This record gives sequence, C-alpha cells and structure tokens, in this order.
Amino acid sequence: MIMVLQLLVNGIALGCIYGLVALGIALIWNAARTLNFAQGDILMLGAYLGYTALALLRLPYWLGFILVAVLTILFGILFQRVAYYPLRNRPFILVVVSTIGISIFLRNAAQISWGNAPVYFPILFRGIVKLGPINLVPQNLFIIIVMVLVMSALYSLFYRTKLGKMLRATAQDQEAAHLMGIEVQWMIALTFALSSLLAGVAGVLLGPIFFLEPYMGGIVTMRAFIASVVGGFGSIPGAVIGGIIVGLVELFSAAYISSMYKDVFVFGLCVLFIVFRPSGLFGESVGEKA
Repeated sequence: MIMVLQLLVNGIALGCIYGLVALGIALIWNAARTLNFAQGDILMLGAYLGYTALALLRLPYWLGFILVAVLTILFGILFQRVAYYPLRNRPFILVVVSTIGISIFLRNAAQISWGNAPVYFPILFRGIVKLGPINLVPQNLFIIIVMVLVMSALYSLFYRTKLGKMLRATAQDQEAAHLMGIEVQWMIALTFALSSLLAGVAGVLLGPIFFLEPYMGGIVTMRAFIASVVGGFGSIPGAVIGGIIVGLVELFSAAYISSMYKDVFVFGLCVLFIVFRPSGLFGESVGEKA
C-alpha cells in the first residue's frame, strides 16, 4: 500500500510535466489550429537554459527561473514569427513540417552548445519528505504545487481579465474576433509565448528528476500528444488530466510489469481512446456532414 501511494504521487508529478507540455499544445491548437511538434524540444531548451543559469552561472534559483521564463517567452514569439506567421495562410501540413524543422534545429543546437553527454541539473530540494510511513521526493511535491499555481494563474488570466477574453475570442473564431477589433496576430503571438513559457517551466521542473540530453524532448512530445488524445484535443483541463493519467500508467506499468514495456502500455492507452472514445475525456464530439 505504501509503495502504491508513493507511485501515485510520483506518477502525478510526472503527469504534471506531460500536462504542462500538453497545455502548450492545446493553447496553440485552439488559437492557430495547428500542431506544434517542437513543444517537447522547447522543454529541453528550457531545461538546458536552467542548467546554464543554475549550474554554470550559479545564479540563485529564483533568478535562474525568471531568466528561463523570459528567454522562453522571447523564443515563443520568435518561434511564431519564423515557423507559423509566414505560413499562416498556407496548407496546414506546411506549418506542421515547419515546427518539425524547428524541433530538429533545437536538438542540433543543443548538441553544439551543450554536447551529447547527459548532464546533471542542480537539485533544489534534498532529502526526503515523510508523510507518515510514506517517503516522498520533495521535487515531486514541488512539481504538483507549481502545476496547481499554473492552472490557477491560467484560469485567472482567461476568465478574469480583458486580455483573457480576447485570447478566448481568438481561439473561438479568428474572423469574428478581428471584426470586433481584436489584433488576432498579436493574440496568436501571445499564445505561442505562453505555450513556450509553459514548456520552459516544465523543463526546469523536470531537470532535477532526469538527466538532460538533446533528445529528451522527443519522448516528452510523444507523451504530451498522447495526453492530449486521452484528455480531448484542445481541452485545457483535458491536457492536465490526460497528462496525469499518462504519467500514472507509465510509472505503474514500469513498477508492476516491466520498465521495458511501459511504452507499450502508454501507446495502448492511446489506441484504446482513439478506438473507443476519439473525442477524449473532455473533448467535444463533432458530427460529420451528410
């Protein structure tokens, strides 16, 4: 029972990382109706930037976190201008290919800048937190707390501010939003910046748990897309719940069956939802025209 509870907390923490990346994917899908296959590699970039700030420059954790946030926001705006804006009126597949190109560029840039060898990310919390008979890793609890704060901040932004209303209007109907005087392209650029920020935060949170290496983003992207399928593509709460479910399936299958086959169970979960509930847990079913 104790092991189950420990796996539950660890799985939720890992799922929160996938959920943050899936959130970014959902935001871009809602605003621009395109898929960003570089989202996981932006996480990798954020993790390496955090490593540079904390391990190499030895900045305080809070200052390193702010630096990563600023740099990933700027990268998100640049990403939108390079990968999406020139192709916004072109076929959907061209934008997708463009994001894949950015993904490859980021991996190669990371190899050139930081090398291929895995590196250690500075650990913020040391020791073990004891909750009765349960021993928990402080970093996992920190990830869950940050996820709660991020979701609260996003809710406040989208539903309690004028900017949030403009972002939601852009996501619902770009043409109508433009007719209402909303600068649609600015809203999309802001969405890309917010999505990049979420990935950067996820990278800093994930860094102390795993080694950093240039190809870590591909695995996270895969998990995040599966989380999007499970939760419902484009659904904000679905991205979070889907990420947690994927994290739990991954850890429990690795612990009780085999770590070699955990990917089988994660992909199997995705296939089950595609076959039996393609709209996901929170997605809306869309009927076909006769």
